[in-house]
Amino acid sequence: MFSLKKILVVGSANVDFVIGVQQAPELGETILCRSFRKTCGGKGANQAYACGRLGGDTAFLNAVGDDPLGGELVRNLQQANVDTRAIRTVDGVSTGMAVVCVDEKGNNSIIVVPGANNLCDVDYLRRNRARFEESDIVLLQMEIPFESVCYAVELASGLHKTVILNPAPAPDSLPDEVYAGLDYLTPNESEFKRLTGCPTDEVEELAVHCKPLLEKGTRNIIITLGSRGALHVNREGHTLYRPPEVQAVDTTAAGDTFNAALARELADGRSTGEAIVFANMASALAVSRVGAQDSIPSYEEVLDFKKRME
Repeated sequence: MFSLKKILVVGSANVDFVIGVQQAPELGETILCRSFRKTCGGKGANQAYACGRLGGDTAFLNAVGDDPLGGELVRNLQQANVDTRAIRTVDGVSTGMAVVCVDEKGNNSIIVVPGANNLCDVDYLRRNRARFEESDIVLLQMEIPFESVCYAVELASGLHKTVILNPAPAPDSLPDEVYAGLDYLTPNESEFKRLTGCPTDEVEELAVHCKPLLEKGTRNIIITLGSRGALHVNREGHTLYRPPEVQAVDTTAAGDTFNAALARELADGRSTGEAIVFANMASALAVSRVGAQDSIPSYEEVLDFKKRME
């Protein structure tokens, strides 16, 4: 059963080459890996896939190359009931790729090769204005060209859509007009520190450093803090939502699952607090499993997990 409102995800699509190691190599060090697998990924595609898995009425905008990897990405999204009809296929350009290094504690480091993601440009988004018009919630990240992100925020906010920006990877700064167009800004701790210069991970200090962004017009800031949960800050105050305790195996798609689950619950009319609780549950399930999109739970799995945790 689809969500009541439509979700449009605009972002990257990559094929991930995942390398399992005991620990990440030091500079200049050569190590042997323990495992290797190829999976579909990219923050945009992960979030679109997760929205679909979680029952969101989801469409996706991005570009892939005219190679076998591009076709693999599209077919994978279709299996999650994502509308892929507007995805751009570009001749002579490679599909985006990422090399993901995962250590034995489940921590990861990622190198992204953008490829066709760079052609998710303003002209392409402008030609797909109808997709923005028919959506209710627009979910974005920052693995496509910076100007495309800015344009998409401007277009979606001008159309009075609910706009969620997951600023990953985080730039040094964002234009004031982008902040003004956001209903939700959802950085993790390191991304928030890059955007604001906040020197500490103390909840009270994080909340204080949200104030300049709120003054620029952002309605809600949700900082994901890993095992500590998610901190929601707006003009009314701040609340820390604790997640359930699980054994973390692979954190690769945790943030993407959180953002998708947040969008999916908002699409069904849930309050921000309710949506965060659900998103915490979904991301907890994701980190307890190996893989990116492979680790993303279904809507029914999250509901069942939520019941067992209550």
